[in-house]
Amino acid sequence: MIKSRTFVYIISAIFLLSLALAAYLLLRPAPGRVAEIRSDGVLIRSVDLDLVRKPERLTVTSEWGENVVLIEPGRICVESADCPDGVCVASGWLDGAAPIVCLPHRLVITLTGGGSDVDAVTG
Repeated sequence: MIKSRTFVYIISAIFLLSLALAAYLLLRPAPGRVAEIRSDGVLIRSVDLDLVRKPERLTVTSEWGENVVLIEPGRICVESADCPDGVCVASGWLDGAAPIVCLPHRLVITLTGGGSDVDAVTG
């Protein structure tokens, strides 16, 4: 009788711990999506896009030229640039698949976190 009662208590404790762990893993906040803005390889600014509440413009000026980066809640893009080709502006909003790059100005904007990082092998 005592052995069966102890067994029930142990199984119940394991079940409750498993339930608590599952609730923690499901209810914890997801890691934020962080945009890193680099000029000539130097980190200018790191922005958690999930924490942005109002639009902001960031002007990145270097010896090669000027880019205006638009930061909005949950997204980021290069709004304007004085480079000759404008590829960075045409890239649109950063979606995490590929960085926004302005080669003439040596500006790179990458996105990390929030499930945007690819961690798989394809063949």
